[in-house]
Amino acid sequence: MIRITRAAVAALLVCSVALPAGVATAATPDAPPPLSAAQPARAAALPAPTGPYSVGSTVLPLVDRSRTDPWVPTADGRALMVTLHYPAARTGGGRPAPYATREEARLLAKQLGSGVSGDLLARTRTHGRTDAWPAPGRRPLVLLSPGFGVSRWTLTGLAEDLASRGYVVASVDHAYESFGISLPGGRTLTCVACTALDEGGVHGSVVTSTRAADMRYVLDRLTGPRPVWKHADVIDDRRVGMAGHSIGGASAASAMVADRRIDAGINMDGAFWEDLPAESLRGRPFMMLGTHDAMHLPGGTDTTWDGTWTALDGWKRWVTVAGSDHFTFSDGPVISRHFGLPQPELPTDRAIDITRTYVAAFFDQHLRGLSRPLLDGPSPANPEVHFQHR
Repeated sequence: MIRITRAAVAALLVCSVALPAGVATAATPDAPPPLSAAQPARAAALPAPTGPYSVGSTVLPLVDRSRTDPWVPTADGRALMVTLHYPAARTGGGRPAPYATREEARLLAKQLGSGVSGDLLARTRTHGRTDAWPAPGRRPLVLLSPGFGVSRWTLTGLAEDLASRGYVVASVDHAYESFGISLPGGRTLTCVACTALDEGGVHGSVVTSTRAADMRYVLDRLTGPRPVWKHADVIDDRRVGMAGHSIGGASAASAMVADRRIDAGINMDGAFWEDLPAESLRGRPFMMLGTHDAMHLPGGTDTTWDGTWTALDGWKRWVTVAGSDHFTFSDGPVISRHFGLPQPELPTDRAIDITRTYVAAFFDQHLRGLSRPLLDGPSPANPEVHFQHR
């Protein structure tokens, strides 16, 4: 398997040729030097959601005390922070939902360089309303897992868009796997796992298998007999999907292997750390969405995509996006544009639109049973999008 290095993690959003977290080669560059560009005058705003619903948002702190945390065994269980986005009633009230805590944003901004203000990053404008009343109806659930080193809020733009289209979305932060995760009471967890993988020789499969167990616990707490969210009755536990970015995308496959309740999955540009078992995903659909380059084209540097593609036994798609980079499939394009960081060829608005469109089409088809011909092959409306192995 391919080994994670600290350089691949530290590159994060700033380098247009950054390798996926979880993928490194001998040519992996050192972290970029700090930037010195002038700070923007105001905070960025995420693109508006495209669906018909308003968006509600709530944060759920969870602790699974049935497990020992693999990174800090002395911790009191396995801590998870979950943000739910969901369709909200238009008269449901609520304040504007925050993007990130100041400490979380400060710790990520520190990795991005002096040209990025943690305070401004934390104040990025969202479209959710805190604890707004949900719109009526039963909704499919989508679980989201972020890339290694970054937090759940780097997937907020995608989460809000899915919620506006009628999904409940649970974005999950995994303890000690991010540069900063704020817990209730002001405590912040930092990336112990970064050191464990880089210097301790721990295999990346520890991350994906642990995240699979995390998602099982989140599902239990959202759909079990004593749900942690007071509006959990809007979740349809017979329609559950998962998507993730980078190692979070690889974790989608691992979670599907571990939990048959997850009906469909998407890996957005992540190397796979675990081989699929002989029974594969038992016919459940899976999509690989990645860069159109030497990394994630067939026969590319990340050989795990070729191996996983062959092993998938149900509906499957291998989709690549020309001009994209690793963080195209997150809020990275919005952050990079706002702070004047290097950007790939694909414009920010196209990057956001393509990711939202294809992720939503996949879940519409496989969780809602809606026909989405967009997934059948190339579309004149999206010339950047290529289908492999058709």
